[in-house]
Amino acid sequence: MKTRKLAAGGPEVGEIGLGCMSFAGAFGPTDDETTFACMDAALAAGINFWDTANVYGDGKSESVIGDYLAATGARPVIATKVGIVRSGGFDNSRDHIRRELEGSLKRLRQDRVDLYYIHRREAGRPIEEVVETLARLIEEGLIGGYGLSEVAPASLRRAHAVHPCRAIQSEYSLWSRLPELGMIQTCAELGVTFVPFSPVARGFLTDSSVPYELAHADGFRAKIPRFSAENYAHNKEYWVRFKAFCDARGWPMAAVCLAWVLGKGGHMIPIPATRTAQHLAEWLPANEIVLSDQDLDEIARILPPGWAHGDRYWDAQSLNIERYC
Repeated sequence: MKTRKLAAGGPEVGEIGLGCMSFAGAFGPTDDETTFACMDAALAAGINFWDTANVYGDGKSESVIGDYLAATGARPVIATKVGIVRSGGFDNSRDHIRRELEGSLKRLRQDRVDLYYIHRREAGRPIEEVVETLARLIEEGLIGGYGLSEVAPASLRRAHAVHPCRAIQSEYSLWSRLPELGMIQTCAELGVTFVPFSPVARGFLTDSSVPYELAHADGFRAKIPRFSAENYAHNKEYWVRFKAFCDARGWPMAAVCLAWVLGKGGHMIPIPATRTAQHLAEWLPANEIVLSDQDLDEIARILPPGWAHGDRYWDAQSLNIERYC
């Protein structure tokens, strides 16, 4: 696995990371044996940057990672998040951030985390105040650096002026292109890593895709407008054409999606999510795929910006996501 720097002063990590939301059963049932095998496969492949959150399965994702680290002695670079309140709403206050960090560290069985994100920005609370809290945690050695999730470029600039931000996380893929309208460029300018989540379109842009019935069985994707019956049918037409492109070159579709993201700049570290070693194996050719100008032109013809039918989130899930275009 090739590596990339997690921002200036950050650790060197595999250029593909691992999203761990599904460790908590968000996209279907799982078990610790399967999850442990996935983490084994990730480390064996050089995928050593793992992303979780305190609210994934009400701490389940962090706990299973902590159990694995304790059992194996492995030391991947861990990112976790704070800011979404389990009972509803958002809280970026000093006391909440510190209290939740203590809980995350306990579940992860660590005395620090490498990267600590504000999962969602609390409306009305100045971002400068939030970053001052995070800077104190850095000074105390409890976190290696901080990040922000789903914010606007303007918020990043304000935050970075108080204390350098290590990473910005937002959804970005061939079917979610908003970050191209300012965030990717701002991160490059400031030396901040951009961490795309759902880079294979929540499993839709993979060789097996996500069958409609499966998407509506896991609860989460069932609410996403892109997976509604009407929108799914339209999106599947694009999938068929893109699969033909990938098959003609002998490339797994997921790997092509990741190669496309990686090609957007050296500051990109995508974090596709899975709970199985089998699906993780589909990503690995991305490390060697080089998309030619002709390939990129063909992908743009097949999947032009704005091709996806339906929004990426339902209304309630869009709260406190900063929209800037």
